[in-house]
Amino acid sequence: MRKALVLFFISSLQLWAQEQLQDSSKVKVDFSGYIETYYSYDFNKPETKQRQSFLYNHNRHNEFNVNVALLKSSISYENYYAKIAVHTGTYVQDNYSNEDVKFLNEAFVGAYLDKNQQTSIDVGIFASHIGFESATSSSNLNVTRSILAENSPYFLSGIRFNYKPNDKWTFTGILNNGWQRINKPNRNALPAFGSQIVYKPSSKSTFNWSTFVGDEPIGTDLRTRYFNNLYWDCQWTEKWRTILGFDYGLQKRISGENYANWYSPVLIAQYSIAKKWQLAYRSEYYQDKENVIIAANYGGFKTVGNSLNLDFLPNSKVKVRAEGRWLHAQDEVFKTQNGFSKDNFFVTTAMSFEF
Repeated sequence: MRKALVLFFISSLQLWAQEQLQDSSKVKVDFSGYIETYYSYDFNKPETKQRQSFLYNHNRHNEFNVNVALLKSSISYENYYAKIAVHTGTYVQDNYSNEDVKFLNEAFVGAYLDKNQQTSIDVGIFASHIGFESATSSSNLNVTRSILAENSPYFLSGIRFNYKPNDKWTFTGILNNGWQRINKPNRNALPAFGSQIVYKPSSKSTFNWSTFVGDEPIGTDLRTRYFNNLYWDCQWTEKWRTILGFDYGLQKRISGENYANWYSPVLIAQYSIAKKWQLAYRSEYYQDKENVIIAANYGGFKTVGNSLNLDFLPNSKVKVRAEGRWLHAQDEVFKTQNGFSKDNFFVTTAMSFEF
């Protein structure tokens, strides 16, 4: 009798363990990471901590450093999922200086609202829907970000609704705390709104239109900001890829009902020289005459830029990169040892590893 009870207990325990194993197999957990080290030399030799006030990546002169080190985890169960990522580096120091929570790159919970997983909703901190250049530069065509990308949000905090009816179209609507905000600096401001429409006619071509509308705090006042981001990313052949982008923004002036504007066109072309070598060229212009986004030494910010980038890809996880970049402004807006200059030339090298 005792043996029968023991056998029954063991059998029940085995059955329970198998059920738990089968159930746990539905839970999917994934870990990934990224680290990017860099060295940048600015021939203007600025003596401040940040080379230039309008740049937020690779912004240290004559110094070896880490731009971003990132650890990310994701978990999913049935139609629910969550993501959390922690980070550090000079990118974090420069972009999260006004935030109470600095170590979180992403932290959100989401759910698919239908069986086909065409509709989903996310709540928390997530990457911005604006732009074609992310904070992990290995996915970008150039080492450094365009002025356009550096001066639009990298992250948002809020609630995001996604709808993907098919492989060609994706629609997104976002209610958030404001223009690159985790904390909300002015409690009187209504939630900001963002939208994104992505159209992929093929696997080699992407059209994107992203918007932002919200009240931004200017001192003790709130001024309404409207922003549009457009780009077209096309892989023409195995060797040629281009990105054409354009940003345009409006913000109500401090006095009166009129609006100040800023805009920026950019063109990037990448050519694969060989299997492990790539070359990229970027041409850009940024105009902010009334210093809505970029504060200049005096006058407005009107700058043209050219960048030449060389990549070496020893394997699928590692990138070794070098870039020379020249910026020229209408006025003296770039920091130097002794003041400001109309020109800024700097060289940036970087090495990244992802897993």
